[in-house]
Amino acid sequence: MGSRNRKLHSNKHRRYRMTRQELVKAVAERAGHSQTAVNEILNAMIGTIQDTVAAGDKVVLVGFGAFEPVSRPERDGRNPQTGAKITIAASTTPKFTPGKAFKDAVNQAGK
Repeated sequence: MGSRNRKLHSNKHRRYRMTRQELVKAVAERAGHSQTAVNEILNAMIGTIQDTVAAGDKVVLVGFGAFEPVSRPERDGRNPQTGAKITIAASTTPKFTPGKAFKDAVNQAGK
């Protein structure tokens, strides 16, 4: 993975984003499967999570985290260009909560 394909995060530490293509390649190498197979599995996994959360249910991957829908009520806001008051409609948004093992692994890697 050459650094020319990586994008710099804008924070105080130099961090890079892993692209989808890099993720597929890394998983394929780690699991000993083709990139095509891993890409198909990743697509199926993402689609299943999206469909489940869109249906109002929670997806829990023990040790990794949980995806769930969160309802946001209607609220007042302002148009950033004009400053005019607006009403922001109620909506449902997806939320990811990392699991303890995931948080511990990230915390340990940062030391």
